[in-house]
Amino acid sequence: MIRNIFAAALVAAPLFASPASADDYGKEDSCKYQGQVMAAVQAARLDRVPEAKVEETIRASNPEWPENFSNAIPQLTQHVYQMKRRDLKNIDLGEVFETQCVENWDQIQEMKKNLSGG
Repeated sequence: MIRNIFAAALVAAPLFASPASADDYGKEDSCKYQGQVMAAVQAARLDRVPEAKVEETIRASNPEWPENFSNAIPQLTQHVYQMKRRDLKNIDLGEVFETQCVENWDQIQEMKKNLSGG
């Protein structure tokens, strides 16, 4: 399951790059915000929020992360909602996502650079 979370981080990484890029926040802050988004999606799944309403529900809660980080909610929702709720009860996806982001920051940045043609 941890490997799947890293895959989600790689898939979602380009979504965090918007006009106010996630890179503008530095590794620690960017990864913290990304972990918060993942934790919010996990909480929505555990609270039985319908998949189609996750983004609306999270945005309506006025999350504390910068707005551009919310762009990844749909992609992360698809990933988290494929997981069994019972498995989600035993792991803090936000913490795992943040840790994996920090540990793999250089690889993720290189992938984003390659995807953008830079």
